[in-house]
Amino acid sequence: MGMAIRLLIVDDHPVVRVGMRGIFGSDERFVIVGEAEDGQLAVKLAAELLPDVILLDLRMPVLDGVSAMQKILDAQPQARILILTTYDSDQDIRRALDAGALGYLLKDSPREELYRAVVLAAEGKPVLSMSISGRLFAGGDDALTEREIEVLAHAGKGETNAGIAKRLHISEATVKTHLKHIYAKLGVTDRAAAVAVALNRHIIHGDA
Repeated sequence: MGMAIRLLIVDDHPVVRVGMRGIFGSDERFVIVGEAEDGQLAVKLAAELLPDVILLDLRMPVLDGVSAMQKILDAQPQARILILTTYDSDQDIRRALDAGALGYLLKDSPREELYRAVVLAAEGKPVLSMSISGRLFAGGDDALTEREIEVLAHAGKGETNAGIAKRLHISEATVKTHLKHIYAKLGVTDRAAAVAVALNRHIIHGDA
């Protein structure tokens, strides 16, 4: 195993920081190198500590999460920042991703999902929770259903139609139908293009 992933935790609620310490401190893959209770201190510590991944809340005093992220990325374009928040409005999500966040997670995400997200972020890979992925592209004729996102995620891992069918307990014909709908919604003609578009839009994760 390589060196532990160095984390900076940024949240104005002490109980959340304690919770994150408990979650990540119990796994040897991670080490918390610093904590900040506001965005301004986050900018300072990010520059001093150069953490591998920054877990950043959105709503904070002095300097909010997006403003802090912009300052951090201006100084360190290579910084890897995950938003960890209770706010899940489409406006908040898009604003954070547009500002340069590698991922967007909710504070009630399962422990394993948090671990996975931080590992992916440390590798420079974008990550969204499945619930966020589905909601971000929900609404209108172009919406991918949760099942379509599942099919596309498995296709992105190189699984065959038969393999996807077995994993999801559906028929191979149903998988083909889902793929046809996905192609139409994403404006592509094959699975490779669909996967590429989905990765670019953060609908699925590039964690193969």
